[in-house]
Amino acid sequence: MTAGGRSLILAGGGIRVAWQTGVVTALTEAGYRFDHLDGSSGGIFTTAMLMSGQHPDEMGERWRALNIRAFTALLPLRAYLRSPTNWVAFGGSGGIRRKVLPGLGIDLPRIRAGDTPSASFNVADFAAKNCVALPHTEIDEDRLIAGVSLAGLMPAVAAGGRTWTDAVWIKDANLTEAVLRGSTEIWVAWCIGNTPRWGTGALEQYVHMIEMSAVGALTTELHWIADLNAGRLRGEPVADEAAQIVVHIIRPALPIPLDPDFVTGRIDAETLIAMGYRDAWRYLEDHHPGGVPLDGSPTATPDRPLGARIAIRAGGRLEEAGPASTTIVLEADDLAALLADPASRLSAVGALRNRHGYRMFSSATAQLDGRGATRRLCVRAVLCPADGRRTLDVDIPLPVGHWAAARSQRWTIRDAGGSVVDQGSARMSAGQACRAVLSFEPSGAHTLRDRIRAIRLARAVLQRHAG
Repeated sequence: MTAGGRSLILAGGGIRVAWQTGVVTALTEAGYRFDHLDGSSGGIFTTAMLMSGQHPDEMGERWRALNIRAFTALLPLRAYLRSPTNWVAFGGSGGIRRKVLPGLGIDLPRIRAGDTPSASFNVADFAAKNCVALPHTEIDEDRLIAGVSLAGLMPAVAAGGRTWTDAVWIKDANLTEAVLRGSTEIWVAWCIGNTPRWGTGALEQYVHMIEMSAVGALTTELHWIADLNAGRLRGEPVADEAAQIVVHIIRPALPIPLDPDFVTGRIDAETLIAMGYRDAWRYLEDHHPGGVPLDGSPTATPDRPLGARIAIRAGGRLEEAGPASTTIVLEADDLAALLADPASRLSAVGALRNRHGYRMFSSATAQLDGRGATRRLCVRAVLCPADGRRTLDVDIPLPVGHWAAARSQRWTIRDAGGSVVDQGSARMSAGQACRAVLSFEPSGAHTLRDRIRAIRLARAVLQRHAG
């Protein structure tokens, strides 16, 4: 890579890195191109898909079609017949090798033969206790698998006379590699949590250990870059480059669900990708050209309050664009606040699919309006199609005592000037209506008691609009 280049750092985060596909989609639509890609832990999948020549639209389709349970696979039975203290891991990599890599379209020969952009894949060399940034020309299946082999969950991988494993405990984002390659503009797609909450239980404790390692290493690298920038101002070039290094970090505003929620169907790939797309556009529209502060603050988020989300899908027809369908995932980020003021806005993510393609919402809000027989849910979403910004308004009646009416929707699409360019209607099938009810999922709930309380709060919100 030539000096002054631009790097995209695809940090880890388990299989929920499907979120990164939404980020990459937004960056591509915004016109960003990268000279160097770098993947760590789960971010290796995103890096490998891009280096396999995939457009973000294809990446999204592949994630949405993938059976997420393929990430989980058992070891041979004889491995479990030993004492648990001698187990090499809880599971194996067979599902990833046989199903996930082909399903995600990862083409290793094409990756190794690639020229532009260049890429690096981070793997931990256990003997050296070091993070090794393997050039894309050297990556093979064994070390690609090793890069996502989290200690305890998957076995370490022996290759080339060395033992390799996930680098997350050392680095979950290798900004140093980007700097050494001469990059002066670094973009980081980050979905690891960084809240002040200390949870209980084995899973949360394990996640906390990952968060401490990952966030601590990133903060150290940001401080290092700040020192490099100060040195360059004094005339001390690094990697034959004297320009200031700017770092941009795209992250969720609130923590996103963990892998177990993804595997068990409490959230799906479509929703995670839509969240990444929304989070990226939020940053792109408000970011400072000078990037983020080079300290520990850019990844910090508050703990998620007790909230809930529900996914509504419907098919219908637009007058101009013909057959169409929508996915709308409503997010009540704070149910207690919504109960105190039921007229407050909900956040939302989603997409519109028609003959023009699959268009996600760059931003969206929803609001309960009216009472009793006039009660309705009004959703306003912003689309960013190639031919110009559009606004989609979705009107869903919710009259008390007439739940069948809630299966209908009215769509209106307006251009940037507010003129109507298309409109239509939709109706949820009985199956879609049933799946919408079953999709209700508490967020920020850490115990069964929290989940029950979320259901009660959501019911109370609806009852306040019933009169």
